[in-house]
Amino acid sequence: MAHLLPRLLPDLRQRLEVRRCPQLDAVDLIDVAPGEACVILDTVVGVAPGEVIEIPLDELATRDTIAPRSSHALPIEQVLGIAMAVRGTLPAGAFVGIGGKWFGFGNLQSRALRHGMPDFERAAEAAIVRLAAEVAR
Repeated sequence: MAHLLPRLLPDLRQRLEVRRCPQLDAVDLIDVAPGEACVILDTVVGVAPGEVIEIPLDELATRDTIAPRSSHALPIEQVLGIAMAVRGTLPAGAFVGIGGKWFGFGNLQSRALRHGMPDFERAAEAAIVRLAAEVAR
Protein backbone atom coordinates (compact mmCIF):
# COMPACT_ATOMS: atom_id res chain seq x y z
CA MET A 1 0.00 0.00 0.00
CA ALA A 2 2.90 2.36 0.67
CA HIS A 3 3.84 2.19 -3.03
CA LEU A 4 0.28 2.16 -4.30
CA LEU A 5 -1.41 4.99 -2.38
CA PRO A 6 0.71 7.84 -3.78
CA ARG A 7 -0.20 6.75 -7.33
CA LEU A 8 -3.95 7.01 -6.74
CA LEU A 9 -5.80 10.19 -7.59
CA PRO A 10 -6.20 12.49 -4.55
CA ASP A 11 -10.03 12.36 -4.60
CA LEU A 12 -9.91 8.55 -4.61
CA ARG A 13 -7.37 8.46 -1.76
CA GLN A 14 -9.71 10.63 0.32
CA ARG A 15 -12.48 8.05 -0.11
CA LEU A 16 -10.34 5.13 1.07
CA GLU A 17 -9.99 3.66 4.51
CA VAL A 18 -6.89 1.50 4.76
CA ARG A 19 -6.72 -1.04 7.56
CA ARG A 20 -3.75 -3.20 8.38
CA CYS A 21 -5.20 -6.47 9.61
CA PRO A 22 -2.57 -8.94 10.79
CA GLN A 23 -5.34 -11.52 10.73
CA LEU A 24 -8.49 -11.36 8.60
CA ASP A 25 -11.51 -11.54 10.86
CA ALA A 26 -15.24 -11.62 10.10
CA VAL A 27 -15.57 -8.26 11.90
CA ASP A 28 -13.38 -6.68 9.21
CA LEU A 29 -16.04 -7.60 6.64
CA ILE A 30 -19.02 -6.97 8.88
CA ASP A 31 -17.81 -3.38 9.43
CA VAL A 32 -17.99 -2.53 5.71
CA ALA A 33 -20.98 -0.21 5.48
CA PRO A 34 -23.67 -0.46 2.81
CA GLY A 35 -22.54 1.49 -0.24
CA GLU A 36 -18.88 0.72 0.45
CA ALA A 37 -16.63 -1.94 -1.02
CA CYS A 38 -13.74 -3.95 0.34
CA VAL A 39 -10.45 -4.99 -1.26
CA ILE A 40 -8.43 -7.53 0.67
CA LEU A 41 -4.74 -7.69 -0.17
CA ASP A 42 -2.80 -10.68 1.12
CA THR A 43 -0.34 -13.40 0.38
CA VAL A 44 -2.00 -16.61 -0.66
CA VAL A 45 -1.39 -20.31 -0.35
CA GLY A 46 -2.38 -22.45 -3.32
CA VAL A 47 -0.84 -20.55 -6.23
CA ALA A 48 2.74 -20.41 -7.46
CA PRO A 49 5.05 -18.00 -5.61
CA GLY A 50 4.80 -14.57 -7.22
CA GLU A 51 1.57 -15.38 -9.11
CA VAL A 52 -1.17 -12.77 -8.69
CA ILE A 53 -4.85 -13.64 -8.47
CA GLU A 54 -8.04 -11.63 -8.09
CA ILE A 55 -11.24 -13.24 -6.90
CA PRO A 56 -14.58 -11.59 -6.07
CA LEU A 57 -15.34 -11.98 -2.35
CA ASP A 58 -18.49 -13.97 -3.03
CA GLU A 59 -16.44 -16.55 -4.98
CA LEU A 60 -13.55 -16.76 -2.50
CA ALA A 61 -15.40 -19.15 -0.18
CA THR A 62 -15.81 -21.70 -2.97
CA ARG A 63 -12.12 -21.81 -3.90
CA ASP A 64 -11.00 -24.60 -1.59
CA THR A 65 -7.50 -24.77 -3.11
CA ILE A 66 -6.73 -21.11 -2.35
CA ALA A 67 -6.33 -19.70 1.14
CA PRO A 68 -5.38 -16.15 2.18
CA ARG A 69 -2.43 -16.37 4.52
CA SER A 70 -3.94 -13.98 7.08
CA SER A 71 -7.00 -16.14 7.70
CA HIS A 72 -5.22 -18.65 9.89
CA ALA A 73 -7.45 -18.40 12.99
CA LEU A 74 -10.46 -19.59 10.99
CA PRO A 75 -10.59 -20.92 7.43
CA ILE A 76 -11.64 -18.25 4.94
CA GLU A 77 -14.92 -20.09 4.29
CA GLN A 78 -15.87 -19.64 7.94
CA VAL A 79 -14.77 -15.99 8.05
CA LEU A 80 -16.91 -15.24 4.99
CA GLY A 81 -19.79 -17.37 6.29
CA ILE A 82 -19.91 -15.52 9.61
CA ALA A 83 -19.81 -12.16 7.85
CA MET A 84 -22.59 -13.24 5.51
CA ALA A 85 -24.73 -14.55 8.36
CA VAL A 86 -24.42 -11.30 10.32
CA ARG A 87 -24.75 -8.91 7.36
CA GLY A 88 -27.14 -10.94 5.25
CA THR A 89 -24.73 -10.65 2.33
CA LEU A 90 -21.03 -10.12 1.79
CA PRO A 91 -19.86 -6.61 0.99
CA ALA A 92 -19.02 -5.80 -2.59
CA GLY A 93 -15.37 -6.54 -2.95
CA ALA A 94 -12.43 -8.50 -4.17
CA PHE A 95 -9.51 -10.47 -2.88
CA VAL A 96 -6.16 -9.72 -4.54
CA GLY A 97 -3.46 -12.16 -3.57
CA ILE A 98 0.10 -12.99 -4.40
CA GLY A 99 1.53 -16.45 -3.96
CA GLY A 100 4.27 -16.80 -1.42
CA LYS A 101 7.17 -19.18 -1.00
CA TRP A 102 7.48 -18.96 2.77
CA PHE A 103 5.45 -17.10 5.35
CA GLY A 104 7.71 -16.25 8.27
CA PHE A 105 8.00 -12.97 10.11
CA GLY A 106 10.35 -10.22 9.03
CA ASN A 107 11.20 -8.37 5.85
CA LEU A 108 12.77 -11.24 3.92
CA GLN A 109 11.03 -11.75 0.57
CA SER A 110 11.60 -14.49 -1.97
CA ARG A 111 12.79 -13.61 -5.47
CA ALA A 112 9.42 -14.75 -6.86
CA LEU A 113 7.56 -12.41 -4.51
CA ARG A 114 9.80 -9.45 -5.36
CA HIS A 115 9.31 -10.07 -9.10
CA GLY A 116 5.55 -10.43 -8.70
CA MET A 117 5.07 -7.26 -6.65
CA PRO A 118 4.61 -4.88 -9.63
CA ASP A 119 1.79 -7.10 -10.96
CA PHE A 120 0.31 -7.34 -7.46
CA GLU A 121 0.32 -3.55 -7.09
CA ARG A 122 -1.28 -3.09 -10.53
CA ALA A 123 -3.98 -5.66 -9.72
CA ALA A 124 -4.67 -4.00 -6.36
CA GLU A 125 -4.89 -0.57 -7.97
CA ALA A 126 -7.23 -1.83 -10.69
CA ALA A 127 -9.51 -3.48 -8.10
CA ILE A 128 -9.63 -0.33 -5.97
CA VAL A 129 -10.40 1.93 -8.93
CA ARG A 130 -13.04 -0.44 -10.32
CA LEU A 131 -14.84 -0.99 -7.01
CA ALA A 132 -14.72 2.71 -6.12
CA ALA A 133 -16.41 3.49 -9.44
CA GLU A 134 -19.02 0.77 -8.88
CA VAL A 135 -20.04 1.98 -5.41
CA ALA A 136 -20.08 5.62 -6.58
CA ARG A 137 -22.91 4.83 -9.03
